[in-house]
Amino acid sequence: MLIGSNAVAATDPRNPTCPDQLNWSTYRQMRFTLDQSNGQRVLRAEGMIDEDMPARLSEALQANDPIDEIWLRSPGGAARAGNEAGKIIRQTGIPTRIPAGWACFSACNFMFMGGAVRYVDPAGHFVVHMFTHLGDKDAVRSELAKGHDNALGLIGEVEQDSALLASEDNDFLIRMGVSRKLLTEVMYQQKAVAEGAEDQSTRRCLTAAETVKYNVANAQ
Repeated sequence: MLIGSNAVAATDPRNPTCPDQLNWSTYRQMRFTLDQSNGQRVLRAEGMIDEDMPARLSEALQANDPIDEIWLRSPGGAARAGNEAGKIIRQTGIPTRIPAGWACFSACNFMFMGGAVRYVDPAGHFVVHMFTHLGDKDAVRSELAKGHDNALGLIGEVEQDSALLASEDNDFLIRMGVSRKLLTEVMYQQKAVAEGAEDQSTRRCLTAAETVKYNVANAQ
């Protein structure tokens, strides 16, 4: 099943494995809408993932039951919420899909991997990065400006939570039947780029062959 255009997109010069424009939705909060236009009951999950998203997902699944597939496009968001949503989806047994022309990035990856059956359509984009807890740069600068002790405290908190999240991600992939090499060979190889760095590549779009290699996609 394909939707959207298969036209060749311009390449992102900073992230050469990805197209210049990624269609991952501009909704600031993930929305769930039922689409029955193709003869199936499809739940479209589109937008930013926040901490409250898993609860809204559960409500949407109940309100729209039965659902044949869940289609995803999202720029990501709260990492642990993505993991929790993936577990909810796995409990339902509903397949997940990244349709042609759509992109699923960061926390959306884990939500998508919750599908027991997973489709990445040609020209659909499963996009990964190296997770980081330093997204709020102004807050980081403020802490560093307070001196040595504050900087050490911040670094310690980041190290501890990063280690916990890495362990959670590893456990999640095992439970979902996805190769752990996706973390070590792809996700953790990407850069958490500082402002002004010469190499600004932060994202990696998996090829169709890689989605199969790492068992991200397990159906066609």
